[in-house]
Amino acid sequence: MTAYKQNIKNCLNYVCLDSGLFDTPMTQSLHEKMIGYLKSRVLFPKRLGHPSEYASLVEHIIQNKMLNAEVIRLDGGLRML
Repeated sequence: MTAYKQNIKNCLNYVCLDSGLFDTPMTQSLHEKMIGYLKSRVLFPKRLGHPSEYASLVEHIIQNKMLNAEVIRLDGGLRML
């Protein structure tokens, strides 16, 4: 929040993406049982995120000037307990 307050005069928007698990080469290298377990922990939809979904949200954040000082979770309700 300090950086936000210091740069508000520069018209900078601050948004943080708190992402869950995405289907990437790194996650694809995991054992099939581990991938199944991770998918089961996602509330809805029961899958890993697609990189295009992350990119789409980033694009929307850039275009929407009303988003500011916000943390957006993009995790399908994933809870790792």
